[in-house]
Amino acid sequence: MKQERKMHFQEGRRAQQQLESGFKQLENSKRKFERDCREAEKAAQTAERLDQDINATKADVEKAKQQAHLRSHMAEESKNEYAAQLQRFNRDQAHFYFSQMPQIFDKLQDMDERRATHLGAGYGLLSEAELQVVPIIAKCLEGMKVAAAAVDARNDSQVLIELHKSGFARPGDVEFEDFSQPMNRVPSDSSLGTPSDGRPELRGPARSRAKRWPFGKKNKTVVTEDFSHLPPEQQRKRLQQQLEDRNRELQKEVDQREALKKMKDVYEKTPQMGDPASLEPQITETLNNIERLKLEVQKYEAWLAEAESRVLSNRGDSLSRHARPPEPPASAPPDSSSSSNSGSQDNKESSEEPPSEEGQDTPIYTEFDEDFEEEPASPIGHCVAIYHFEGSSEGTISMAEGEDLSLMEEDKGDGWTRVRRKQGGEGYVPTSYLRVTLN
Repeated sequence: MKQERKMHFQEGRRAQQQLESGFKQLENSKRKFERDCREAEKAAQTAERLDQDINATKADVEKAKQQAHLRSHMAEESKNEYAAQLQRFNRDQAHFYFSQMPQIFDKLQDMDERRATHLGAGYGLLSEAELQVVPIIAKCLEGMKVAAAAVDARNDSQVLIELHKSGFARPGDVEFEDFSQPMNRVPSDSSLGTPSDGRPELRGPARSRAKRWPFGKKNKTVVTEDFSHLPPEQQRKRLQQQLEDRNRELQKEVDQREALKKMKDVYEKTPQMGDPASLEPQITETLNNIERLKLEVQKYEAWLAEAESRVLSNRGDSLSRHARPPEPPASAPPDSSSSSNSGSQDNKESSEEPPSEEGQDTPIYTEFDEDFEEEPASPIGHCVAIYHFEGSSEGTISMAEGEDLSLMEEDKGDGWTRVRRKQGGEGYVPTSYLRVTLN
């Protein structure tokens, strides 16, 4: 429509330019007629003056009369040309104002009416769409209101606690150390200030103070492959997640190896489809990946077993410590290294052996402090369960049809998606069972 409007304006501009060109021609013919009339009148006056002059020769008089006659003839032709040009201009001007311009204005009017009709139809469609969307928006707002009313702060905090609990055992009571008696004391396993070798703790600026409280300023820790820098519970979760990832990668490599073997058999039976030798590098690479992933799976399984035993040990020690009176400080704390225990026993059995210096400056709550700095993983979207799924295998989670879930990790090509339930719990479910919406 914009192009059509431009075309109509160009048409009107061309008609106006033609009319202006005709008017210029009319002005030129008018000026020529005026000039020729003046020249003819001047020539006639000159011929009359020579005719009355007695001194003028007959040849001069005849020449002047011929010049006057010629000028008069030229003036007559200019007059006829001016009259014809004037008639033509009047005709073109009448055609411009009574025919061309009304037609152009009618076309512009028709175009504007069609534009108004299209705008009206567009506004009608817009209003209908708004009327259809308003109930949906109202329903969404109502759902938001219901969800806001259903917020359970205690349940949410419990989910956060379960997600980030450390698994550390609570420390025992601090024992009284009597410095008034000259005797070789055995260091307490729950003492926060006495080193494990029995020597008095150095004080002053020469010795850096060990970290003792969970909310103190955190020292920079070194991230290890077995996640030993994390608390026991967090270490177990991370190792379990890594083990699941390695198992999925291993299964994918095994499937790829089987597919390559089948393809190689097809190539051997039908050589025109391809060269079997071209698949050997891929098969070799797949076998190397399988061996590497098997070693990693064994490594993570061993670390996971240690972490689970450590968590169970901490839980048992914590329960037994609060179920009965505290034991005498003869054994090392649950998180102490075996070298500290051996050093304490050796110190108790024989004072002649050099005391062990391991664990002297080891911070007690280093891993616990590290965990307080970590932020919980935020969902990358949400999804709705289309079908019911019973998570019976390891790493999966059950869900009910129509249940709203938080999307924690997208499908990586294996057909599984990691989600989190509102009631707590996180695991994998089939991607085809979900309707996913990313943030």
